[in-house]
Amino acid sequence: MVTRDEKHDTLLFTPATAVRYALDIARGMNYLHEIKGDPIIHRDLEPSNILRDDTGHLKVADFAVSKLVTVKEDKPLTFLDTSCRYIAPEVFTSDEYDTKADVFSFALIVQEMIEGRIPFAEKEDSEASEAYACKERPSFKAPSKHYPHGLKSLIEECWLDKPAKRPTFRAIIKRLESILHHMGHKRQWRIKPLTCFQKFEHKKKHNWDVSSADGSSSGSHL
Repeated sequence: MVTRDEKHDTLLFTPATAVRYALDIARGMNYLHEIKGDPIIHRDLEPSNILRDDTGHLKVADFAVSKLVTVKEDKPLTFLDTSCRYIAPEVFTSDEYDTKADVFSFALIVQEMIEGRIPFAEKEDSEASEAYACKERPSFKAPSKHYPHGLKSLIEECWLDKPAKRPTFRAIIKRLESILHHMGHKRQWRIKPLTCFQKFEHKKKHNWDVSSADGSSSGSHL
């Protein structure tokens, strides 16, 4: 299920959909960071650069400002090159950065899918970046039940101020798979008691019908 927040022109996803989409993005970024060969920093990971294919899966796109980790940057990334609302604070302040800059952007996107509003919606793009640099982070306003077990803490780890402490996308994938598994298990657990209760009621009714037929007490059959 997907709904739209008209005020901020963003999509609000159900927790299960958000986690599945987060997994798609994380797998794509892990390919860039660890599988493709020389690690590539996307540097412009934001909702407008994520596309959905015919199968319903998300694909990371637009590598116009991407760079190899091994290649030294000859000039700083500017806000003319990318949207500054989703960039990591170390990029905004022109400090040295690596693949963990993409992890920061990823966390903002995942939170946006749950909250249904862009990060720091009340601020301009540059003001949002300044807030990140001042160690401010978007608040969690959605009810806690909208954040599956462990997702909120994962988001918070992904936008830690020190890049080295942020998880890799390989670790993020494992965490998200565990969260999705936990969600599925929880749904099954909720269904089973109801099913058992219905079976019990059916048996009780059957016994009552039998006792009524032979004239005996219903209590002796339960």
